[in-house]
Amino acid sequence: MAKPSSVKIKLVSTADTGFYYVTKKNPRNITEKMVMRKYDPVARKHVEFKEVKIK
Repeated sequence: MAKPSSVKIKLVSTADTGFYYVTKKNPRNITEKMVMRKYDPVARKHVEFKEVKIK
């Protein structure tokens, strides 16, 4: 069987609350680090989330 092309990544909040989302991305299509604006329930507002590797 072939290996899956997508990898799991962790999107960590830039508000330093420790909250994170886990999602997948295809590194062949998206080569740069992913940055998304999502809701942080700890800070109770929308903030930027930046990609880090899952350990």
